[in-house]
Amino acid sequence: QVQVEESGGGLVQPGGSLRLSCAAPGARVGAATVSWYRQAPGKQRELVASISSSGTTTYADSVKGRFTISRDSAENTVYLQMNSLKPDDTANYICNARFSEQYNFWGAGTQVTVSS
Repeated sequence: QVQVEESGGGLVQPGGSLRLSCAAPGARVGAATVSWYRQAPGKQRELVASISSSGTTTYADSVKGRFTISRDSAENTVYLQMNSLKPDDTANYICNARFSEQYNFWGAGTQVTVSS
């Protein structure tokens, strides 16, 4: 079992920035496709951004140009830099580390609230 740990959430004003971190102690995040999802109350979970083991990144249309996913192999951490935040970005942000179909792990999430 791999533990996935998110951090970095909080309250930010519209137009502000946050950086989320996703760590998986005991596993190598570079060997996984790591994705950030988000889920707001009453809404379905949606994929925000992914980075594959080869470094290929993908983004939801709603965050393109504002969010950047990256990986620091030395820190064994994946980051989600979120800029120009909007109230619609308010959600619980959840990290997923997928090593294979069988080895697929989720964190509990970190809350992001965008409000003035």
